Amino acid sequence: MTNIIEITDFSQPELDIYARLTESQLRNRKEPEKGLFIAESPKVIRRALDAGFEPVSFLMERRHIDGQAREVLERCKGVPVYTADRDILEKLTGYQLTRGVLCAMRRRKLPTVEEVCSSARRVAVLEGIVDATNVGAIFRSAAALHMDAVLITPTCCDPLIRRAARVSMGTVFQIPWTVIGDSPADWPQPGIRKLQDLGFKTAAMALSNESVPIDDPRLGAENKLAIVLGTEGDGLSESTIADCDYTVLIPMSHEVDSLNVAAASAVAFWQLKAR
Repeated sequence: MTNIIEITDFSQPELDIYARLTESQLRNRKEPEKGLFIAESPKVIRRALDAGFEPVSFLMERRHIDGQAREVLERCKGVPVYTADRDILEKLTGYQLTRGVLCAMRRRKLPTVEEVCSSARRVAVLEGIVDATNVGAIFRSAAALHMDAVLITPTCCDPLIRRAARVSMGTVFQIPWTVIGDSPADWPQPGIRKLQDLGFKTAAMALSNESVPIDDPRLGAENKLAIVLGTEGDGLSESTIADCDYTVLIPMSHEVDSLNVAAASAVAFWQLKAR
């Protein structure tokens, strides 16, 4: 039976998840497996449920209970559903709800790098990418364009924050991923060595005098390849580029020197997919 709760008091402690806790507080850095995240939109929530994530509560516009959220709610009998009209929900959360449906869900312990890469031939590595929209878009491209897994460095945006998961269209729950290293000191040298020990050649996407074009046949011939993408603006660090096996560029025209990292990732994933 659906547990519908009309919102009459913004100070209800059960609403802290949606109204007063920051993304960092939801994540619970000391004990991540006890943390929460917010999934936004019915499609993203369905994909999280399909991946086995546990719902804690819902926040949604009243009209969606028997509308586009109906299928999700049928899968989550007894989970509290806090509801009100759109304008009230926007005042509560401080932002406009995409498709009017949020779900708080429990995090799970992340797998190890070895587990994520055990059968992978192509992995994407995100170094310090902090924009949630870019991270979400990269995950969507990785899932669609033949990447087997995604690794993020400790300074990268969390893929489970609300905006990243929404922009990914829920693919953060479909493609295996984890953090490579426990602290910023674990990247780049220790992390790159770990990838090489696992049999991967590493390809740094960067402009340099040593760069080879992305269609260089040696890249496609590699059995296992890790494609390393750098942060917005500055790109990859010099030490990362120096430690990777290849430095790779996307040839440009009209004197354009680079693409947005999300756009560049899509080109790289398609071109460098396993043959």
